[in-house]
Amino acid sequence: MRQIIASAFVSLDGVMQAPGGQDEDRSGGFRFGGWTAPYWDDAVAETMGELFSAPFDLLLGRRTYDIFAGYWPHITDEADPFSADIARTFNQAAKYVATHHGETLTWENSQWLGEDILARLRELKRTQGPVLLVQGSSTLMQQLLANDLVDELRLLTYPVLLGGGKRLFDDNAAPAAFTLTHSVVSPGGVIVAHYRRAGAVKTGSFVAESAAAAQS
Repeated sequence: MRQIIASAFVSLDGVMQAPGGQDEDRSGGFRFGGWTAPYWDDAVAETMGELFSAPFDLLLGRRTYDIFAGYWPHITDEADPFSADIARTFNQAAKYVATHHGETLTWENSQWLGEDILARLRELKRTQGPVLLVQGSSTLMQQLLANDLVDELRLLTYPVLLGGGKRLFDDNAAPAAFTLTHSVVSPGGVIVAHYRRAGAVKTGSFVAESAAAAQS
């Protein structure tokens, strides 16, 4: 059975819009495109390299797909080794895309998820193959979280407040517990954390039984 891994750059207030460039996504009047760039260092590069080192297929929303398709196919082997490696990996990977217009997918190895995205994803999860890696794609991520389809979250949390923008979590996320399986802090203060799905949410109380009985 295939796993869905959702990977995202997020601010302290949960924004994930346009982390990589000023003109990446200005929708909604977003002014802080490229907010992750000042924090890039060898530790963050190592984290991303590890993420892309194992086999995966990409699972993308339409806007992220268009951003990637307009960039990665044009990165050649003459680029820096890190970018060149990612370009080769992304170009060769199967790309499953959530979109209303499947006929317009021109990047090699791209596949339309169809009209019923959730049904297709559940079908893909039952097949054999590499993990399904979600990059960016805030709307798609929220759909996946709302339907409890995410098996692992890999978050890079940056020490910045953005105040507004597209967010990773909304009020429709299905309640779910996760276990922290890996964490590290970069020299620039980026918290890298991996969380595996771990059953239902558990609750409790800090009120002592004797105090609770006295209040009843």
